[in-house]
Amino acid sequence: MKVLCFASLLAVASAFTTSPVTKAPVAGQVAGDAHHNRRSTVVHDGKANAIRDRIKSVKNTRKITMAMKLVAAAKVRRAQDAVLATRPFSETLQSVFGGLINRLGGEAIDLPLLTQREVKKVTLCVITGDRGLCGGYNAFMIKKAEARFNELKKSGVEVDMICVGKKGIQYFTRRSYPIRKTFMCGQNPTSKEALLISEELLNTFLSGETDAIELMYTKFLSLLLSAPSIRTLVPFSASDITLGHDEVFELTSEAGEFAVVRKDLGAAEPQEFPQDMIFEQDPVQIVNSILPLYLNGQILRCLQESVASELAARMQSMQSASDNAGELAKVLSLQYNRARQAAVTQEILEIVAGAMALE
Repeated sequence: MKVLCFASLLAVASAFTTSPVTKAPVAGQVAGDAHHNRRSTVVHDGKANAIRDRIKSVKNTRKITMAMKLVAAAKVRRAQDAVLATRPFSETLQSVFGGLINRLGGEAIDLPLLTQREVKKVTLCVITGDRGLCGGYNAFMIKKAEARFNELKKSGVEVDMICVGKKGIQYFTRRSYPIRKTFMCGQNPTSKEALLISEELLNTFLSGETDAIELMYTKFLSLLLSAPSIRTLVPFSASDITLGHDEVFELTSEAGEFAVVRKDLGAAEPQEFPQDMIFEQDPVQIVNSILPLYLNGQILRCLQESVASELAARMQSMQSASDNAGELAKVLSLQYNRARQAAVTQEILEIVAGAMALE
C-alpha cells in the first residue's frame, strides 16, 4: 500500500515538472550550429598536445617561407626586365664610343678619366644588400671587401670606402673603417640612384683625392651560384669599353622549377662615321662627355646584378627553410602519433587494471 502511494506521488510531481521545449531547427542554422559545435580531437596528454601545437607552428612557418620564395622569384623577373630595358642605351653608347675611337685612330687621347696615375690611394665601392634572410650573400661580399682592404694596406696603399647597402654600412661603421660616403640600395635600382653614386666617384677621382676606384659587387651567374667580383672602374681603359662583352639573364621555369639562362651578346659593333663628317665639337670632347654616361650605366648594371644575386640567394634560402620545415613536420607528426598511441594504451591499461581490482 505504501509503495502504491509513493508511486502515485511521483507521477503527480512529474506532471507538474517543466520539460524543456525542443525548438524546430531554423533553415540555414543547422550547418552553422554543426560548425560551431565541431571541435578538434583533444588528446589528454601534455606532451602530445605540445607536439601538436609545434606541428601547427612549423607548418605556418613553411607557408611563410614559400610565399617569400615566390615573392623573390617575381622580383628576379623584374630585375631581368630592368636589365633588358637598359641594354639598348648601353649598346648604343658602346657603339658610338668605339666609332669615335676608330675615327681618332692612333691619336693620343689626353682625358683625365683615361689617364693612368701612380696608385697611392684607392677607393673601394662595396655593394651589399639592405636585408637579411638571403644566406651568405652579404657575408661573402663583406669578407671579400675586408680581404681586399687588408691586401692594399699591406702593400702600402691608402684605402677608403664608399658603402652601398645597409648591411655593409652597419658592418664597416661599427668597426671604424674609413668610410667616405654611404648610399642605400633598394630592391629596384634606378638610374637616379646610380647617378648619385657615379657623381661621387667622379668628383673623388677628378679632384685627385684618390688614384683608382675599384667596384666590388656580386656577379649574378645563376639561381644557385653568384660570385663576389671586383673590377677597376676608374680610370677607364678604351680597349675594355670597346671590346667589353655584355650578358643578359632570363628567368625560366623547367619541370616546375625555376632556372636562369644567360646569354652572351658580345661587344657592340663600332659605329662608322664618314671621313667627311664634320663634328660640331671636337671628337675628344665628345668622348669626354660619353665617359660619365658610361660610368653611370656600368654602376646601374652592377646594382642590378647585385640585387638579382641577393634575390636568388633569398630564393634558395627560403626553399631550404621550407624543405627543412617539411621534414621537421614529418618527424613531429611521427612523435605525435607515438605519444597519442602511448596515451591511449595507458588509459586502456588503467581501465583493465581497475576492472580486475573489482573482481
